[in-house]
Parts: sequence; structure tokens; C-alpha cells
Amino acid sequence: MTIKQAQESIDNWVRTIGVRYFSELTNTAVLMEEVGEMARLLARLYGDQSFKTPELEASAREDLADEMADVLFVLMCLANQTGVDLTEALQKNLDKKTRRDADRHAQNPKLR
Repeated sequence: MTIKQAQESIDNWVRTIGVRYFSELTNTAVLMEEVGEMARLLARLYGDQSFKTPELEASAREDLADEMADVLFVLMCLANQTGVDLTEALQKNLDKKTRRDADRHAQNPKLR
């Protein structure tokens, strides 16, 4: 599925199953909530925090993928609501980073 197809699929889902989009401000708050849930799992899987029980750790990798998908879903909702073509936006962003960082990271001793 391309980014464009994903945006179209999400728009269709929202309009048929979700009834309508939440307001942009509500979706921004929901996005922050989803990013927080993803961050909580990352802190436990890759950071210094631990899981409360071994059972929670066992399902955490599947949960992480689901939380990442939640973040992407809400971000695409916001893009749809605000008229942003994420395919075009991502390409422009990569072009900008390529121009700006052409030598920057290669010359960074911290990355060696």
C-alpha cells in the first residue's frame, strides 16, 4: 500500500465506519496520546524501564507495531483534514534533508 492509498483508505474508513473526522484539535490530542503510548512501550523495550510482569513484555513487540500504526492512522487523518499530500510532503522533506545534511552526518565524529 502506498502512502496515497493509505490516506485514501483511511478517508474512506472515517467517512463510512467512523462517521466523520474528529476536529483537527481533537485529532492532535489523540495523536499525542498515541505517541505517548508508543513511547511507553519503547521506554520499556529499549530503555531503562521494565515491564510490571513478564506477560506484558511477551506481547510488547506486537503492541509496539499496533501503537505505531495508531500514530500513523491519526497522522494521516490530520493530513486528510488539512489537505496535506503526505507522499509529496515526505518527498520534499527528504529532498530538504539531503541538501542540508549532505556532509553533516558523514563529518560528525559522534556517528562513527
